[in-house]
Amino acid sequence: MVLDFFETYQKELIISGIILFSLFIIRYITHFTITKVARKNGINDARIRLIRRYITGTILLIAILLESIVFGNIEDIAVVFSSVFAIIGIALFAIWSILSNITSGIIMFFNFPYKVGDKIEIHDKDFPITGIIEDIRAFQLHLRLDNGDLVTYPNNLMLQKAVTLIEKDAIDAPTEDDGEAV
Repeated sequence: MVLDFFETYQKELIISGIILFSLFIIRYITHFTITKVARKNGINDARIRLIRRYITGTILLIAILLESIVFGNIEDIAVVFSSVFAIIGIALFAIWSILSNITSGIIMFFNFPYKVGDKIEIHDKDFPITGIIEDIRAFQLHLRLDNGDLVTYPNNLMLQKAVTLIEKDAIDAPTEDDGEAV
Protein backbone atom coordinates (compact mmCIF):
# COMPACT_ATOMS: atom_id res chain seq x y z
CA MET A 1 0.00 0.00 0.00
CA VAL A 2 2.67 2.51 1.03
CA LEU A 3 5.00 1.30 -1.73
CA ASP A 4 2.24 1.81 -4.29
CA PHE A 5 1.83 5.39 -3.09
CA PHE A 6 5.57 6.07 -3.43
CA GLU A 7 5.71 4.47 -6.89
CA THR A 8 2.65 6.36 -8.12
CA TYR A 9 3.77 9.75 -6.82
CA GLN A 10 7.56 9.39 -7.06
CA LYS A 11 8.02 12.36 -9.40
CA GLU A 12 5.68 14.58 -7.35
CA LEU A 13 7.44 13.67 -4.10
CA ILE A 14 10.86 14.53 -5.55
CA ILE A 15 9.56 17.87 -6.83
CA SER A 16 7.93 18.51 -3.44
CA GLY A 17 11.21 17.81 -1.67
CA ILE A 18 13.04 20.26 -3.93
CA ILE A 19 10.36 22.93 -3.43
CA LEU A 20 10.27 22.55 0.34
CA PHE A 21 14.07 22.54 0.62
CA SER A 22 14.28 25.65 -1.58
CA LEU A 23 11.64 27.48 0.44
CA PHE A 24 13.40 26.50 3.67
CA ILE A 25 16.66 27.98 2.35
CA ILE A 26 14.83 31.14 1.22
CA ARG A 27 13.24 31.43 4.67
CA TYR A 28 16.61 31.04 6.38
CA ILE A 29 18.24 33.67 4.14
CA THR A 30 15.40 36.17 4.60
CA HIS A 31 15.36 35.68 8.38
CA PHE A 32 19.12 36.14 8.52
CA THR A 33 18.92 39.28 6.36
CA ILE A 34 16.04 40.77 8.33
CA THR A 35 17.83 40.15 11.62
CA LYS A 36 21.07 41.65 10.33
CA VAL A 37 19.36 44.78 8.92
CA ALA A 38 17.31 45.21 12.10
CA ARG A 39 20.29 44.89 14.43
CA LYS A 40 22.23 47.38 12.31
CA ASN A 41 19.36 49.87 12.63
CA GLY A 42 18.80 49.25 16.35
CA ILE A 43 15.34 47.69 16.01
CA ASN A 44 14.08 45.76 19.03
CA ASP A 45 13.65 41.98 19.09
CA ALA A 46 9.84 42.01 19.24
CA ARG A 47 9.62 43.80 15.90
CA ILE A 48 12.20 41.45 14.38
CA ARG A 49 10.12 38.44 15.44
CA LEU A 50 6.95 40.03 14.06
CA ILE A 51 8.42 40.63 10.60
CA ARG A 52 9.99 37.17 10.57
CA ARG A 53 6.55 35.72 11.37
CA TYR A 54 5.08 37.61 8.40
CA ILE A 55 7.78 36.21 6.12
CA THR A 56 7.25 32.66 7.41
CA GLY A 57 3.49 32.94 6.84
CA THR A 58 3.99 34.20 3.30
CA ILE A 59 6.43 31.39 2.51
CA LEU A 60 3.97 28.86 3.98
CA LEU A 61 1.21 30.15 1.69
CA ILE A 62 3.55 29.92 -1.30
CA ALA A 63 4.46 26.35 -0.31
CA ILE A 64 0.79 25.36 -0.10
CA LEU A 65 0.12 26.90 -3.50
CA LEU A 66 3.11 25.18 -5.13
CA GLU A 67 2.33 21.81 -3.53
CA SER A 68 -1.26 21.97 -4.70
CA ILE A 69 -0.01 22.66 -8.23
CA VAL A 70 2.41 19.71 -8.04
CA PHE A 71 -0.18 17.22 -6.74
CA GLY A 72 -3.33 18.55 -8.37
CA ASN A 73 -4.98 19.08 -11.69
CA ILE A 74 -4.17 22.62 -12.83
CA GLU A 75 -7.66 23.35 -14.14
CA ASP A 76 -9.35 22.30 -10.91
CA ILE A 77 -6.85 24.24 -8.83
CA ALA A 78 -7.37 27.33 -10.99
CA VAL A 79 -11.12 27.23 -10.31
CA VAL A 80 -10.60 26.76 -6.57
CA PHE A 81 -7.97 29.50 -6.29
CA SER A 82 -9.95 31.98 -8.39
CA SER A 83 -12.96 31.41 -6.13
CA VAL A 84 -10.88 31.71 -2.99
CA PHE A 85 -9.13 34.86 -4.25
CA ALA A 86 -12.49 36.42 -5.18
CA ILE A 87 -13.75 35.85 -1.63
CA ILE A 88 -10.46 37.05 -0.15
CA GLY A 89 -10.54 40.12 -2.41
CA ILE A 90 -13.97 41.08 -1.12
CA ALA A 91 -12.89 40.43 2.46
CA LEU A 92 -9.67 42.42 2.01
CA PHE A 93 -11.61 45.34 0.63
CA ALA A 94 -13.78 45.22 3.73
CA ILE A 95 -10.73 45.22 6.03
CA TRP A 96 -8.56 47.55 3.96
CA SER A 97 -7.68 49.69 6.97
CA ILE A 98 -6.23 46.74 8.88
CA LEU A 99 -4.16 45.63 5.90
CA SER A 100 -3.01 49.20 5.35
CA ASN A 101 -1.75 49.35 8.94
CA ILE A 102 0.04 45.99 8.65
CA THR A 103 1.69 47.02 5.38
CA SER A 104 2.69 50.34 6.93
CA GLY A 105 4.15 48.44 9.89
CA ILE A 106 6.30 46.38 7.53
CA ILE A 107 7.43 49.52 5.68
CA MET A 108 8.21 51.20 8.99
CA PHE A 109 10.29 48.18 10.00
CA PHE A 110 12.66 48.66 7.08
CA ASN A 111 12.52 52.42 6.56
CA PHE A 112 11.52 54.41 9.63
CA PRO A 113 13.91 57.06 10.94
CA TYR A 114 12.58 56.92 14.51
CA LYS A 115 12.84 54.13 17.05
CA VAL A 116 11.51 53.24 20.47
CA GLY A 117 12.52 55.90 22.97
CA ASP A 118 12.57 58.86 20.55
CA LYS A 119 10.41 61.91 21.27
CA ILE A 120 8.49 62.95 18.17
CA GLU A 121 5.85 65.44 17.12
CA ILE A 122 3.16 64.43 14.63
CA HIS A 123 1.97 67.43 12.63
CA ASP A 124 -1.75 66.79 12.37
CA LYS A 125 -3.75 69.94 11.67
CA ASP A 126 -6.68 68.87 13.83
CA PHE A 127 -4.87 67.02 16.62
CA PRO A 128 -1.09 67.52 16.86
CA ILE A 129 0.64 65.01 19.11
CA THR A 130 3.97 65.19 20.91
CA GLY A 131 5.17 62.11 22.74
CA ILE A 132 7.79 59.44 23.26
CA ILE A 133 7.56 56.27 21.19
CA GLU A 134 7.02 53.40 23.64
CA ASP A 135 6.38 50.61 21.15
CA ILE A 136 5.94 50.03 17.43
CA ARG A 137 3.48 47.23 16.74
CA ALA A 138 1.95 45.63 13.67
CA PHE A 139 -1.08 47.94 13.62
CA GLN A 140 -0.17 50.99 15.65
CA LEU A 141 2.48 53.05 17.36
CA HIS A 142 2.30 53.62 21.14
CA LEU A 143 3.14 57.16 22.19
CA ARG A 144 3.50 58.31 25.79
CA LEU A 145 2.46 61.97 26.13
CA ASP A 146 4.08 64.39 28.57
CA ASN A 147 1.03 64.17 30.86
CA GLY A 148 1.44 60.36 31.07
CA ASP A 149 -1.39 59.41 28.72
CA LEU A 150 -0.81 56.55 26.28
CA VAL A 151 -1.89 57.23 22.69
CA THR A 152 -2.09 54.56 20.03
CA TYR A 153 -1.54 56.02 16.57
CA PRO A 154 -2.26 53.95 13.43
CA ASN A 155 0.80 53.02 11.37
CA ASN A 156 -0.75 54.12 8.07
CA LEU A 157 -1.26 57.65 9.46
CA MET A 158 2.36 57.76 10.61
CA LEU A 159 3.43 57.39 6.99
CA GLN A 160 0.93 60.02 5.81
CA LYS A 161 1.69 62.80 8.32
CA ALA A 162 4.75 64.94 8.75
CA VAL A 163 6.75 63.90 11.81
CA THR A 164 9.53 65.82 13.55
CA LEU A 165 12.17 64.26 15.79
CA ILE A 166 12.32 66.39 18.92
CA GLU A 167 14.79 64.33 20.97
CA LYS A 168 16.66 61.10 20.31
CA ASP A 169 16.52 58.53 23.16
CA ALA A 170 14.23 60.71 25.27
CA ILE A 171 13.18 58.02 27.76
CA ASP A 172 14.09 59.21 31.23
CA ALA A 173 16.96 57.32 32.81
CA PRO A 174 16.03 55.63 36.08
CA THR A 175 16.91 57.74 39.09
CA GLU A 176 19.86 56.55 41.14
CA ASP A 177 19.23 55.72 44.80
CA ASP A 178 22.17 56.29 47.10
CA GLY A 179 20.78 53.77 49.57
CA GLU A 180 20.46 56.20 52.50
CA ALA A 181 17.09 56.38 54.22
CA VAL A 182 15.82 59.72 55.43
